Amino acid sequence: MATATGPTLADIRDAQSRLDGVARVTPVFSSETLGRLCGRPVWLKAENLQRTGSFKIRGAFNRISTLSPAERAAGVVTASAGNHGQAVAWAAREAGVRATVFMPEDAPTAKIEATKSYGADVVLTGSGFDAAAAAVDERVEAGETLVHAFEDERVIAGQGTVGLELAEQLGADVATLVVPVGGGGLASGIALALDELRPGLRIVGVQAAACAPFAGSEPTGNTIADGIAVKQPGELTSALLAERLDGVVTVTDAEIAGAILLLNERCKLTVEGAGAASVAALVAGKAGGEGPACAVLSGGNIDASSLIEVLRHGLTRAGRYVVVRTRVTDRPGNLARLLALIAEERGNVLGVDHHREGMDLPVTGTEIELTLALRDEEHCAELLGRLAEEGYPVERLR
Repeated sequence: MATATGPTLADIRDAQSRLDGVARVTPVFSSETLGRLCGRPVWLKAENLQRTGSFKIRGAFNRISTLSPAERAAGVVTASAGNHGQAVAWAAREAGVRATVFMPEDAPTAKIEATKSYGADVVLTGSGFDAAAAAVDERVEAGETLVHAFEDERVIAGQGTVGLELAEQLGADVATLVVPVGGGGLASGIALALDELRPGLRIVGVQAAACAPFAGSEPTGNTIADGIAVKQPGELTSALLAERLDGVVTVTDAEIAGAILLLNERCKLTVEGAGAASVAALVAGKAGGEGPACAVLSGGNIDASSLIEVLRHGLTRAGRYVVVRTRVTDRPGNLARLLALIAEERGNVLGVDHHREGMDLPVTGTEIELTLALRDEEHCAELLGRLAEEGYPVERLR
């Protein structure tokens, strides 16, 4: 096993042999909708369909399957934002090894419950991955075996099996690969594999704008892409990616939310924030290059409640959920006439609020706030124009 340069292609192939029958060979889909939006053919490597819901099972299983008897007896411990923890829990259970997973207190409920269901002891601590990682040190000092999320050559070799699959699945015309980057284990493994198998392929990393150390930015807050919200990347992965990535770009949470909506609605794929970051970069035109591109969807573990929030946000940005405010005289039938007009324009009313008190209104006036479901921005403009034509003062709130 190489030490200064990370795992070799032979190490990655060995990992692939260990993962045979364990990790799925996930499919690569094309998307006409994404191709049209991006102005180039787009392919999707669907690791969100992987066992435990993300690529992480590859590295975790490869690491745990190579433990010595003493390491197995000591049990394994790890820190995780969620996906790596699930993978370690599952792999440890299959190997008959005790596992403890430290996770942020605000980790998605779906990830916490899944990790517990695979048999691991879950300890919630801190507000993010870095705090959970710091809490692991005491257990390691006490003799438990660390299975690091990314700063481990066997973990990187396992993640590199995604690259081996892509080398066989992608056509020779695919020019750019976009990979989400958190700690850098996935991108490092893929880059190491494809550096030899597809040397002309551009590989672009993408991070959430709120937490983008590989892009040279200081953390600025929370992000819906919790799976790649790593403030302190590893020394090994940093060195590997500095030599092999063709660039690192950032995407906003709004762009990620739009990508989640697109993938859910048009591609029928449920993808978490971190996994959708690659598509967000392509749709926003940030990945660069020309010709066909492939986006790695690194995971699909998103809470139902979080998914609802993200989809609502995405629908609002797309002009399909709209909140408008208008005024009418407070007389019987006026609200009914307003709603009938909206119905004529094929708008669907989701909510109605009356405001009479605390407003600068005529004595007989009332303000009405409407939440509407519409087709798109064009439909919204048509409806607002019709309301204005009929004499309603209209203010769009969002």
